[in-house]
Amino acid sequence: MRHLFMKLHLWERHLFKWINGRMHNRFLNFWLFYLTHLGGATSTIVINILVWILAPEPWRTTGLQALTALAVSHIPVAIAKKLYPRMRPYLALPETNTFRNPLKDHSFPSGHTTAIFASTVPYMLAFPALTVILLPLACIVGFSRIYLGLHYPSDVIAGAVIGSCVAAGTIALWM
Repeated sequence: MRHLFMKLHLWERHLFKWINGRMHNRFLNFWLFYLTHLGGATSTIVINILVWILAPEPWRTTGLQALTALAVSHIPVAIAKKLYPRMRPYLALPETNTFRNPLKDHSFPSGHTTAIFASTVPYMLAFPALTVILLPLACIVGFSRIYLGLHYPSDVIAGAVIGSCVAAGTIALWM
């Protein structure tokens, strides 16, 4: 079992270095630096509050479901960050490309990825046609976290799973 974990760890570092190092270019630097903020607290909270307050039904209910999922999803994130204090890649790997004002807390799981999935899954379930826009957007936010040197791929995968599961659970309990 230990051998398997070592292989996974090496594979993950290799994938991280490829995304964070070899893929770097001016176009992605510009766009991913800004798109990553769609998974931040300000964006996810403000957008969902605006939908909840200003939109007609059934959007209003979906906005409230997304807000609920967003709030609840950060309980397991906070617990995991305490239980598994993983250093961010830019702190652990000196050759990591990063940008201004990088976060300094623990990296596992990705809070931005959790937030964007917790916020978008309710809309994808309520309005399936939006999935073609929202799922790639959520994946781009997750990808940006690796590209910007802030998370390993497993941090992002864990965040996507937590956000999606909490959102699906919120919808199921709502009904």
